[in-house]
Amino acid sequence: MALIIVLSAFNGISALVLGLYNTFDPDIKISPREGKTFVLDPALAEKIKKLDGVAFYTEVLQENALLKYDDKQVIATIKGVSDEFVNMTRLDTVTKEGEFLLKHDSIEYAVLGYGIARRLNISLSDFVHPLEIYVPKRGNQAVLNPEDAFLIRSVEVTGVFSLNDDFDYKYAILPLSLARTLLNRNNELSAIEIGLKPGSDVSKAKKNITNLLQAGHNETKFNIQTRFEQNEVLFKTINSEKWWTFLILAFILVIATFNVIGSLTMLIIEKKKDIQTLLFLGADKTLIRKIFMQEGLMITLTGVITGILLGLLLCWIQIKFKLVPFSEGFIVDAYPIKVIPTDLALVLGTVLLIGFFAAWYPVKIFTRKFN
Repeated sequence: MALIIVLSAFNGISALVLGLYNTFDPDIKISPREGKTFVLDPALAEKIKKLDGVAFYTEVLQENALLKYDDKQVIATIKGVSDEFVNMTRLDTVTKEGEFLLKHDSIEYAVLGYGIARRLNISLSDFVHPLEIYVPKRGNQAVLNPEDAFLIRSVEVTGVFSLNDDFDYKYAILPLSLARTLLNRNNELSAIEIGLKPGSDVSKAKKNITNLLQAGHNETKFNIQTRFEQNEVLFKTINSEKWWTFLILAFILVIATFNVIGSLTMLIIEKKKDIQTLLFLGADKTLIRKIFMQEGLMITLTGVITGILLGLLLCWIQIKFKLVPFSEGFIVDAYPIKVIPTDLALVLGTVLLIGFFAAWYPVKIFTRKFN
């Protein structure tokens, strides 16, 4: 029961984290291996867009900048994105205030993470104080006035999105054209983000993109990463925590099976006279062992079926009635649970294997003297 509940809880947390990163991170990301930016040939970009499985192609230009609102300021990463970014990431579905709008009638806007908006104490209804973005000018020009060293643009904030602290306290989303103006980079990009069609083979798409880039840009080296590779440490950590927890609980289960060993041992000792009677009637040692092995396996099977059913029942109660809620402000209102059939099979196999050895050992040891 404990194995089912704990594994399902880890599955729920993993699915939640994966869902959060799926909302922001692309299926495939192309970035320069050296330096901050690169220039991609338009003809090559068109070939990437036409590859099988490619649904969205988003150009990205990002850099750190100073954001100032009224008398408050904060350092953030401005992320300039092309038009397909919203459809690819669906950040509009996690916009908590206002709307996810970056451009309308040639007017450019900004959308901020919740953490940045809170630090700046931004009011979306305040049209008097726009958000000011400061970016250092390129080049080493000596200036007397510190503000002359910055490119400054004022922009209205239309929305605030909320995912988790990794994004909420880091990103301000801008149109790509505004980011290029601020950073004074006409054709350069920080990354290209690719969204794939549902059911597409990510590995195959990555291989096709790699082949195109190697053929078209032999002089340029790129990092081409899947969503897992972009957050490899995070996903490996979550996965390893799950399996280490499973091993710890399995070890506790091994200790608990001493109950089975003790029960079978006492049963064999109590049934000495009955065993002798069976031997006089013609039973051999194999039959005696088979009887007690079946007894041990019945105990194990009863326990594993009962445990799995109770574990599934508690998981269903949590999913249906939110038995363990989260306080207000969390992304979800209750602890996430996700039951995976392979986990059920793994638990069943593990418990039966441990139970088999728990039954086999006392039967083997304490029936040796019977002939």
